[in-house]
Amino acid sequence: MRPAVRRTRWVFTVVLFALLSFATFGPGASSQKAQPPPLTQSQALLQSWNDIGRKLIAMAEDFPEEKYDFRPAPAQRTFAEQLLHVAGSNDLFSDIARGNKPVDDEDRAHYAGKSAVVAYLKKSFNKGAAAITAKGEAGMSETVVDSESGQRLPLVALGWELIEHSGEHYGQLVVYYRVDGLVPPESRPRK
Repeated sequence: MRPAVRRTRWVFTVVLFALLSFATFGPGASSQKAQPPPLTQSQALLQSWNDIGRKLIAMAEDFPEEKYDFRPAPAQRTFAEQLLHVAGSNDLFSDIARGNKPVDDEDRAHYAGKSAVVAYLKKSFNKGAAAITAKGEAGMSETVVDSESGQRLPLVALGWELIEHSGEHYGQLVVYYRVDGLVPPESRPRK
């Protein structure tokens, strides 16, 4: 074999080795960690349920008690009534998931102070999370009847409907904060 051909093969081998080494051990190689398995339907639902719950509970705990009956306009619910409505809707989901007849208990007269409203909101999100966990993956596909619309749908769809509903009220409460000159907890700089 001629020296030029040997030298070319040797250079090619060294370059190939270098490229393979770079691809295997180069920048970014250590950041390629094994990905966790994808979330199941019930795990994704539970994660989103808990996330919107965390945001609304933070608002409920943060908003000044003397402003709990604040409403931006006469036709709107008060801050407390918004939270009680979310909690009542959460209970609707939990009752349906457990096969119970939904009970409407979001009347402001039953929850006089801030602490009572906060406790009810927390309880409603905890009950919903417990129902999602108890039903698990198989239970998410059970057909249920939405007590408000009469529509038959999978339990997981009702769960997502309630998460979206809570998100709508979260957005409304952000406006309550802003109209009152306050900054919502999620919009504040992280410590």
